[in-house]
Amino acid sequence: MNYLAKSFSRVSLLLAMVCLLAATASAQSTRKQMRTANKFFKKENYRAALPYYDQVLAADPNNAKALYFAGISYLTFDKEKSADYLYRAAELNPKVDKELEYWLGRTDHINYRFDSAIEHFQNYQKTIKPRNVERKEEVAQLIQYAKNAKREVANPKDVFVKNLGGDVNTAFSEHSPVISSDYNYLLFTSRAEGATGGKAAEDGEYFEDIFETNRTGVDSWEKPRIVPGALNSPGHDASIQLFDNDTKLLLYQSVNNGDIMVSERQPDGSWGTPKSISDKVNTRDFESDAYITPDGTTLFFSTSHYSENGDLDLYMVQRDKGGNWGNPKSLGRTINSRFDEDSPYLSADGTLFFASRGHNSMGGYDIFASKYDSVARRWARPENLGSPINTPDDDTYYRLAPDGSYAYLSSYRIGGYGEKDIYTINYIKNADVKGRVLVQGDSTLTLPGVELIFNGQQADNRPISYRDVSKPDSATYNVNVLSGRNYQVQLSLDGEVLETQEFEVPVVLDDTTTIRKDFFVTLDDTTAARIARLAPDAAVGDFQMENIYFATDKYDLRPEAIQELDRIAEIMKANPTLNISIEGHTDSRASDSYNMTLGQNRADAAFDYLVGKDISAKRMVTVSYGESRPAVPNTSADNMQLNRRTIFRVLKREEIQQGQEVQ
Repeated sequence: MNYLAKSFSRVSLLLAMVCLLAATASAQSTRKQMRTANKFFKKENYRAALPYYDQVLAADPNNAKALYFAGISYLTFDKEKSADYLYRAAELNPKVDKELEYWLGRTDHINYRFDSAIEHFQNYQKTIKPRNVERKEEVAQLIQYAKNAKREVANPKDVFVKNLGGDVNTAFSEHSPVISSDYNYLLFTSRAEGATGGKAAEDGEYFEDIFETNRTGVDSWEKPRIVPGALNSPGHDASIQLFDNDTKLLLYQSVNNGDIMVSERQPDGSWGTPKSISDKVNTRDFESDAYITPDGTTLFFSTSHYSENGDLDLYMVQRDKGGNWGNPKSLGRTINSRFDEDSPYLSADGTLFFASRGHNSMGGYDIFASKYDSVARRWARPENLGSPINTPDDDTYYRLAPDGSYAYLSSYRIGGYGEKDIYTINYIKNADVKGRVLVQGDSTLTLPGVELIFNGQQADNRPISYRDVSKPDSATYNVNVLSGRNYQVQLSLDGEVLETQEFEVPVVLDDTTTIRKDFFVTLDDTTAARIARLAPDAAVGDFQMENIYFATDKYDLRPEAIQELDRIAEIMKANPTLNISIEGHTDSRASDSYNMTLGQNRADAAFDYLVGKDISAKRMVTVSYGESRPAVPNTSADNMQLNRRTIFRVLKREEIQQGQEVQ
């Protein structure tokens, strides 16, 4: 026993030593991975850092430090995952880092949790040392961004923002879209794999290169390719604008700290070597984006050269008749804030669109618009284009299509492919909605006189409604509604609601779209009786003539039928050109031939009564439909009563003379 005990003891000791060595090796490996991840993190090479943080978390899922730094890293291309990681880190260790409240505020802000973002920023403010004035100003600005965003998101504009799709956008950054005058050729800038031979910049991303693609369908494009020729350099390159009948291209290159360049299209379709647009525009400092007017005489551009704190401002420069550019002139303090202004674009109507981190931005760059007052000689106060065009993150490179019907935009927003994507902005139009009101289960039975009210909401949640009444002769309706939303369609007769149905009108981007929608009303006994009472199928034009009803197998006129016939006689006397068709109907109890005779007898009873009221027989025709045209299915005693009827339709005089009848 002692021998066995000693043997087990040695085995246990060996196992313990193996476990200890394994744990030590694992800990050493984890520390090494963490150090490697942190090196990349400090260089802002977040894509390279993340695999190492993930390896750490695979071995130690509750490593708050790894979660924290991974959360910050994800902030640049996966907003929602960033929030998950940072909040997990905060739950595990609320003191994981002194900057935690700052980063929780940042991730909440771009994930549209504005109240929470403000709370985190305010908590962080309390920890900033008094001498760190710059940090205090930054956080105060972030709080203001969140307040601006909360206000704009609560009052969205009626526009439709659509991702350009996976043909163009990738997990990397795409921006600076440039569309040709025929809409079929697209230039854009990307940091996708394969750019400039796969070389990576210091941040681990690929260098920006200019790509091109051709349209293959309304929403589809060819696989993008690097632009052939000498357009792309070993550094960053970005498309800006096609001009001069698409034969020239403005572009950015990271030479000389960043310059605006011009390239010309070659006979073989490639692009020539870029040249500086002018030493009046390009300086030793950063010039990032530009726009040249169609006549080629004015250039708007962004530069850091003249600012006191190194931020980007917007300037303009004009070219004389000799083709020489003059001296740049600032667009003034109304446009230029103490933050960056970039990406100028002048529309055909003289509106200046630009991106700014200042004014009342929702966060990062927002798109603003301003018009020049030629009388006052100043730019109007810039207006934020609002949500959903702008987001709490960067929104830049707003460019209208040649005809101004839609715009392109580069933005990093939830639901994209990763980092910045290219989007289209379409200004939602109205749609014509047409159709009929019919009986459910029998599309041959129409319901005239039904009021349809389309109730919906604008993007800012204000109610909107549109109304029409189904026509007496065809039960058709026609409403012109704002597209791109759900409507609750209320169907009523004489103020009594029959039912409410939901109808989604898709986004319409032109003014000629017609959508056809038939509404089917389900008729139970109560509803059928209400329809028979309130909406006779005799209603035509301005003349409302109620149905008259009969007992089973009878064609005697009831007192209420006589009352209605007296009213019809008065209408016809007051309108001597009015001619009518008197149509007899039955339920389905007897044979077809018997019911045809019974229906004719019911029509004749009304005809004879009206003749007795001095209505000329020449102004009336009679017809029997027997059981062939029920108002409602013959499924109950109440429904059969509704089908034992005579109805009245208005006819033209020539139809009386020809013995014809309007169906």
